[in-house]
Amino acid sequence: MLVVALVASYARHHGYVDSDTVTRLVVGLNGLMIAWFGNRIPKTVVPSACARQAQRVAGWSMVLSGLAYAGLWAFAPMQVAITAGCGAVIAGIAVTIGYCLWLRSRAKAA
Repeated sequence: MLVVALVASYARHHGYVDSDTVTRLVVGLNGLMIAWFGNRIPKTVVPSACARQAQRVAGWSMVLSGLAYAGLWAFAPMQVAITAGCGAVIAGIAVTIGYCLWLRSRAKAA
């Protein structure tokens, strides 16, 4: 990611791309990194079935929110990308936290 940022900055400095393109590229890569980490979450080994359920939901929500974030930064107008992109990541985190709290309350009730 650092190499892409440096190459994009070099290209902007020499007039090949404008600053908005560099911003979109670097910030969009953050979304792809979120999706990559989300893809890795369910692959870690945990002893509890409940924790595995939470990991699967966390993985899916992070992958989807990361891809939405990257897609918005690639194609949406800048203000929409900022607002909706951050909203997508926050929604992914909220889904994960909400599901974990729901699993916890269900486990306490049982």
